[in-house]
Amino acid sequence: MKSAPQSLLAGYQRFRSGRYKEEADRYAALEGGQAPETMVIACADSRVDPATIFNAAPGELFIVRNVANLVPPCMPADSGLHGTSAALQFAVESLHVKNILVLGHAGCGGVAACLAAGADQPVGNFIKPWVKLLDRARADLGPTQDRQTALEHAGVRQSISNLATFPFVGKAISTGELKLFGAWFSIGLGELVWLD
Repeated sequence: MKSAPQSLLAGYQRFRSGRYKEEADRYAALEGGQAPETMVIACADSRVDPATIFNAAPGELFIVRNVANLVPPCMPADSGLHGTSAALQFAVESLHVKNILVLGHAGCGGVAACLAAGADQPVGNFIKPWVKLLDRARADLGPTQDRQTALEHAGVRQSISNLATFPFVGKAISTGELKLFGAWFSIGLGELVWLD
């Protein structure tokens, strides 16, 4: 068996001697379970880590990451594999999160792939059907100089709309147990924009 990458081993050592040492009691308490108040659906982009952006302690956020921070609309469970949908159901029905935040970001490669697919440019065979979830938002874009940023924002709004198609999400919203939010993060400026 090959040894782990040196950068990961060094990072783990820094974690053990730094953050873990400072928060060992918190980690020990979390071994019994988690009770985060907020779920974050974020992009898999390595530059956009929700725990870092929100300076969250272990156990504070339930995070799902995928290409372009997308939430598909609710579909029958037997229609395919539903990683994001399964995590969503677990967060709402088992963890009883109070908030769900869809977090988009500047320079999103998934959004760029959707724009490329719309212009009949080649896109990876797994990526293309996934970013197709943004087709409606892309089609609704008005004339804009910055289609990338406009679609990043529209994609967050599209995912929030798709969240409401899940019956368990709709029920939790109607009883006041759950609120939905959208935000967009500027990587270079470190700025967070809350979207209506």
